[in-house]
Amino acid sequence: MYKSIQDILPNQVVEAIRSVAGDEVAALHEPSFDGNEWLYLKQCLDSTFVSSVGKFVDRFEKDLSKFTGAKHVVAVVNGTSALHIALKLAGVKAGDEVLIPALTFIATANAVTYCNAIPHFVDSEIGTLGVDAIKLRNYLIDYTDQRSGLCINRYTGRVIRALVPMHTFGHPVDIDGLLRVASDFNIAMIEDAAESLGSYYHGKHTGTFGILGTLSFNGNKTITTGGGGAILTNDADLACRAKHLTTTAKLAHLWEFSHDEVGYNYRMPNLNAALGCAQLERLPFKLAAKRALYERYQNAFAKVAGIKLMAEPSKCHSNYWLQTLLLDSENSNMRDSILKATNDAGFMTRPAWTLMHELAPYKECPRMDLSMAQTLAKCLINIPSSAGLVVDQL
Repeated sequence: MYKSIQDILPNQVVEAIRSVAGDEVAALHEPSFDGNEWLYLKQCLDSTFVSSVGKFVDRFEKDLSKFTGAKHVVAVVNGTSALHIALKLAGVKAGDEVLIPALTFIATANAVTYCNAIPHFVDSEIGTLGVDAIKLRNYLIDYTDQRSGLCINRYTGRVIRALVPMHTFGHPVDIDGLLRVASDFNIAMIEDAAESLGSYYHGKHTGTFGILGTLSFNGNKTITTGGGGAILTNDADLACRAKHLTTTAKLAHLWEFSHDEVGYNYRMPNLNAALGCAQLERLPFKLAAKRALYERYQNAFAKVAGIKLMAEPSKCHSNYWLQTLLLDSENSNMRDSILKATNDAGFMTRPAWTLMHELAPYKECPRMDLSMAQTLAKCLINIPSSAGLVVDQL
């Protein structure tokens, strides 16, 4: 009996994944601990410095600075807190609007609301899965005015203070285009590089282009500190202020507890940093493994019609954090059947996030036309992406 693509494609995707990942159950992205993790954790415990003061916190910040090229790094408890503080340092105030992609993880929007500001959702492009700089420029021309060096939303009267592009699944966004938009419209740019440690745009590490950038080291990221994040900046004053705000705004003194403003208990504990130092030592190997995994998936899916594997943008070097399938638009109605078939086969897959403007807390937020983000949300599938899937074959 003739079988349609609706019958064939889910099975083809399962077999393509199996040809790369093998027959065992495969998680979407799990951490690997194959370096000095146990050694450094024991050293940390033996020192008794397990909270936010200790040599591993300082070392982790220095090692991250060296790896990313950012002049200053401040380690914090997670990527959301990093973005919260970065927004405050960029001058975001209560009642401001902040441009963020509708296609992102909810932490991007939540960090904006922590500042009592309003997320303003913008569209993405298919080549990078990140903010569409050309479409954004045209939108701002039509919907904003410049007054006293500020970008004003013509319809709400609010200041659009910042733009937060996110490097989706590790693929660098069109940074040059977005920097030009930010400059031309007097908007601060902060990079949400939570997913892109080890990704480069035209030879420079992501998170180092805007006035500030942020990273995440959650358990599912390329390297993990359990929970953790970091603020990146080339501005010494901003770095100093970031460290002050994330250490409860406590003034240095041998015994007095004096705080000069509302601060946040956001500093990364030494235990987490010890894990991070060991993970960072193995990062080049993990990145090589993830690139090898991409190449094997690319070969496997080259034979599957109606679907393609996302590749790094031109002149960029992606960390390939999550390997991502993009269904042809005419096959978007098959997304859920593919998700079911793969998960039933023991291969953890997932769709992209629910678009931000569709979530209950953010339904009333301002937004531009989001047609591409809406298309992408129906067509994207993340597949097993752990570096460990190929580590034994390298």
